[in-house]
Amino acid sequence: LAEGISQGPIVNKSQFDKVCEMVSEAQGAGAELVVGGQPHSAGQLFYTPTILNNVTENMSLYKEEIFGPVVSIKTFKTEEEALALANDSRVGLASYFYSENISQCFRVAKKLETGMVGINEGIISAAEAAFGGIKESGLGREGSSHGLDEYTNIKYMCFGNL
Repeated sequence: LAEGISQGPIVNKSQFDKVCEMVSEAQGAGAELVVGGQPHSAGQLFYTPTILNNVTENMSLYKEEIFGPVVSIKTFKTEEEALALANDSRVGLASYFYSENISQCFRVAKKLETGMVGINEGIISAAEAAFGGIKESGLGREGSSHGLDEYTNIKYMCFGNL
């Protein structure tokens, strides 16, 4: 949207409308708009990067994958509470968190119920990485050598006494 920024448009009009609706619904239900929250002048399918604070469990963007430039903030006090909040979802494509404690990084990443985890990193997609989620976010993986598994028929043959 400015030099050095590489955010692109939302995939299609239907998804763009869904993002607009989810942000509006959250604000109407009490979420605080920190920044963004509106279409961008760069084009029909561009939406301003948006941060919403005080998001609650009854808001659709709390439980659904938004597939738009929207971050929802929900506060927590303990690691256990954070994991319970993060895993309380029907979907599980990706999760992200920041920590300087390597033990915590491994512990939390293992317990997050998502197919991909970004630890101290917001851009986690790469050709050599297995891309995919769990729960209602899909089965199987794209990319990497694991993506080839979808095109492979594995046959187990067990021979007894011949």
